[in-house]
Amino acid sequence: MRYAYAITGALLLGGATATLALQPGTAQTAQNEPGAIQAAAPRAGAPGSFADMVARLQPAVVNISTKQSIQVPQQQTNPFAGTPFEQFFGQQQGQNGRPQKREGQSLGSGFIISADGYVVTNNHVVAPAQGATVESITVTLPDRKEYTARLIGRDEASDLALLKIDAANLPYVKFGDSARARPGDWVVAIGNPFGLGGSVTAGIVSAVHRVTGQGGAYDRFIQTDASINQGNSGGPMFNLNGDVIGINSQIFSQSGGNIGIGFAIPAEEAKPIIDKLMKGVKIQRGYLGVTLGGGVDDDAAAALGIPKNQGELIAGVTADGPAGKAGLRPGDVVTKVNGQTVTPDTTLSYLVANVQPGQTARLDVLRNGRPQTVNVTVAARPSNQELAALTGQGDDFSGGDDAPTQAVPASSALGLVVQPLTPAIARQIGVDSTVQGVVVAQVDPSSDAAGKLRRGDVISAINGVPVRSSGDMTQVVAQAKAANRPQVLALVQRGRGNPAFVPLRLKS
Repeated sequence: MRYAYAITGALLLGGATATLALQPGTAQTAQNEPGAIQAAAPRAGAPGSFADMVARLQPAVVNISTKQSIQVPQQQTNPFAGTPFEQFFGQQQGQNGRPQKREGQSLGSGFIISADGYVVTNNHVVAPAQGATVESITVTLPDRKEYTARLIGRDEASDLALLKIDAANLPYVKFGDSARARPGDWVVAIGNPFGLGGSVTAGIVSAVHRVTGQGGAYDRFIQTDASINQGNSGGPMFNLNGDVIGINSQIFSQSGGNIGIGFAIPAEEAKPIIDKLMKGVKIQRGYLGVTLGGGVDDDAAAALGIPKNQGELIAGVTADGPAGKAGLRPGDVVTKVNGQTVTPDTTLSYLVANVQPGQTARLDVLRNGRPQTVNVTVAARPSNQELAALTGQGDDFSGGDDAPTQAVPASSALGLVVQPLTPAIARQIGVDSTVQGVVVAQVDPSSDAAGKLRRGDVISAINGVPVRSSGDMTQVVAQAKAANRPQVLALVQRGRGNPAFVPLRLKS
């Protein structure tokens, strides 16, 4: 997955060309007023040409560029360092040995949403590069008029930003209802691919509410085959009514160019955030304090004996977080939030993020196959920096100076030899002292676990049941066999990484 900065390409459509000629909209009228757009592009069927519609919409689509000051670190490889010639070969470091600064820039697209100059774009178009400072933002209209823009607000999580230019009587466009979009609908995109301003492409909606696997509350896009390339980020995606139903944001590409898989932020997600940024309201999202173990796929469903694609597994719970205080546990499967079903398209992250902090969320949970209800008082999501977790790995350990423990076979059905996790072993394999479970000492190379687990992994639970000894594991495996389940689901911790669910097939 890569950020895209543009739209490019051309679409040739056969058939008669529409003869209706539309004049540009007046300054105080949206370019995409329903009557005008429907006249240019009738809702029934595809038009012979998109030209009349584009003529009305294009004046409100702008190019956005930034100038950034990037600090260049001091060179550490001067071969004359420490000699009388150092000063002659170290000038690139700047005066008084200070790092130099160089100029950088970014380029993208945006669109005007009000006659007085509010402009929407992607956050990554105007955000500073690492180690850089944004010195200026320039908005260029299709008539080549340039304006210096002010950053009103930006939201990193949704990748949205709002700018303001000092102008009046500007052409503008309005958001539409992206919830009504369907696969197969025509869409038109206008943007600034590779610096080629005012480029127009068309295509169809390939999918709605597409989850790309990046995770987070805003991993939910409209997918399109309209050509999107570098420079189009922040540009609008229009339906045939001329409504902005998406903001072009990303592409999936192995080459860096368009291969017909582009993603736009749905208007239904973007407009409420833009409205808050315009009012100066802080963007807040709901937070549970859990680590997610993914959806209920075939393996998880088989191991737990529940329907697939319904709910998401909880892999870890922050002890002092909202979920921990409410009694949510690792291994729980959350199936609903306030009555809304958790699915691969409507994820737990998405549903929780849209709960107002301070409100109580009702979670429908499956625990050991039994339905339960957990009421959680949702908190405000901390910043990304505050949520950053330490990572680490370790795969070698011994008994240390604690009381010796002996590794014993856990179950021939799993092909594992385990031993209790002691504080000394925890230090040596690099797991947090709060982690509990058994540590893998040996893995049978002929078992299913051989390709998934390794020495030093910690198993905290199986099928949602905590395990603290070889006996615990044997008992859970026996229960799975009695229920005719071909595999179990182990909650595994490796080093300081996030815990993950690993399906393990049982040996007969």
